[in-house]
Parts: sequence; structure tokens; C-alpha cells
Amino acid sequence: MTLLVCCGVGFACLGQAAGGDGAGLPKDPREVFAAAAPFYDFSDPAMKPWHLKASYQLYDADGKAGEQGTYEYWWASPQAYRSTWTRASATYTEWHTADGKNLYLASGDALRFFEFKLQTALFSPLPEAGELDSGNLHLDRQKESAKGAKMPCIMLDPMRPGDDKADYAPLGLFPTYCFDPQIPVLRTSYSFEGITSQFNKIVKTQGKYLAQEVLFFEETNKVLSAEVGTIEGLAVSDPALVPSPDAKAAKLFPVIPISGGVAQGLLLKKTSLVYPQDAKAAHASGRVILQATIGTDGKVHDLRVVSAPFPSLAASALSCVSKWEYKPYVLDGVPIEVETTINVIFTLGD
Repeated sequence: MTLLVCCGVGFACLGQAAGGDGAGLPKDPREVFAAAAPFYDFSDPAMKPWHLKASYQLYDADGKAGEQGTYEYWWASPQAYRSTWTRASATYTEWHTADGKNLYLASGDALRFFEFKLQTALFSPLPEAGELDSGNLHLDRQKESAKGAKMPCIMLDPMRPGDDKADYAPLGLFPTYCFDPQIPVLRTSYSFEGITSQFNKIVKTQGKYLAQEVLFFEETNKVLSAEVGTIEGLAVSDPALVPSPDAKAAKLFPVIPISGGVAQGLLLKKTSLVYPQDAKAAHASGRVILQATIGTDGKVHDLRVVSAPFPSLAASALSCVSKWEYKPYVLDGVPIEVETTINVIFTLGD
């Protein structure tokens, strides 16, 4: 696939950095995120208008290739931009206008969770500032092998592990971000053992880092692969930025919150919970609070820990709930993605 380069917008390829021990990055994990943040600020008003087009491939639960689609993004300013997803059975478009309107137009099936997640992966893959500022977070600088190289990885751990090794959360249990060893470029991220995002073929556009290839995995199964084929300049007057007369008012993502009770009523399949031996030995018990997205397929996506009393209890709850299946939530006759809170309680017997 050809990358179209517009010199006026300023695109340059970023070579793959050689392996190392992370000496090129700041020593403090928070400083790593601070160093990376300006390179992933795609709402920077100093940027010139631009347009991106990517192709993507969806995969089924067995890893077999399914439908193909295209994703396009038009950006004129932090207030005026458009996103469109198109495949054979679904089309979805969002417009954000300079006067503050958020509009959408959809046809066919609902988009899947990872189709929406592609936009986040391309333009805002780092954690939000509020997540880093929370006093309940413990950031660990660790390394993992990646094609023979070592990457510095930072995990956002709400557990406050202290000195006890048994109370130490393994890398990847909580959101983890792995960077290039020499420069603050994100290469891989993990979300609570369930979702892995890989960022390859990095280019630098208007001073920002952009992955031309993005891969998503649930556990070891590939669920979506995407490749950016076009990055080019854009005229502010481009008609693509003008909403369709049929567009409706909408939020950025068509995901609504539902109560735990409503979600419980939709539950079709529930797996057994395992009480970890190390938690029993440590007399650890209590409530693990999870936040989950229930997809239009009834499966659990983007499962994350809100709080937990012990690392292995969090891991056990994640492993259990990730296998649950629900009846899809229907609004106006159409299945939609919903967010809910799930409480998993561990109680030690007498």
C-alpha cells in the first residue's frame, strides 16, 4: 500500500531504533509519558489540516479473516473533524463541527468494539493525564523481549504493592505501555491481560508519531489488523467536513452505561470463579470491581480493574469474567455496545 506524502504538511519516516536498555528515555516513568505526550497530541491547534485513510481486516473467534473495511479521518482543527468507517455490512460517520455540534449517520450493522478502538489507537494511545495523576497508581519500569530487543514497559498498577513479593502484580495484569528503547515512541500496550495493541511502521507527521500498522489481539487471537495507506494535506473547505443533512445528534461513541442489575439480567453464560492459592495463603479477600464493555456480539470487551484488594484476585476475576457471555443490549431495535460495572467478591471460609 502506498503512502501519499504531502510536503506542505510535513511527513517523514521514523527509522526503527536499535535495541538497548532504555538509556535514551527518562529514568522516571512519569517523565517517559510526559516526554511522549507532545508527540501524540493530534488535537494540537498548530497542526495543518490533514486527511488519513486506512484499510482494516476483521477476524472471527477462530482467527479466520472476515470482512474488510476502510477507516478515514479528516481534521481541520481541534473542533472540526470527521471519522468514517465503511465495510460491506456497515457504515458509520461522525462529524464534529466548529460550532460544537456532534453528529452521526449510520447504516447497516453496528460497528464492532475494535473498529472504534482503531481511532483511539491511532490518535490517542497513551493513558489520560488523570490516570497518571491518581494517587492509587504505582508505575513499574520493566522490560520484555520483542524480536530480540528489550523494551522499557510501564505498568499502571492501582495495588500499591509495597515490599511483599507475593503482593507484586505481574507485568501486563494492569494497563501496560512499552516504548522504543531510545525515543518515546509507543510500540505495544496491554489492557488487563485481555487486549494487546501493537504499533508498527511508525512515521512522523507534523511532529507527531503515527503507526502505519496497528494490530489488536484478544489473548492470543488476532481480532483486527489495520494499515494506513494515505496521509495527505486537506483544505479547510473540503466538503467531507460538512455534515450530511440526514445526520443526527450523537455522542462520540455509541456506547451507553447500564446498571449492574440490568447487565445481570442479560447474562447468558457465567464461568466458575477460582480462588487463587497465594491469596488464600495471604488471607486476602474482598471485592474486585471491574468495568466492562459488552459488545454487540454479547461478549465482554475492554475489561478493566477499578479496584482490587490483591493482585491474584484481580487476575482471577479478569480471567473469569472475560469468558462470560450476555444477550446483546438492544436500543430501538438495534444491538448496541454498553458499559457496566461488575463486582466479584472473594470470601474466605471459616
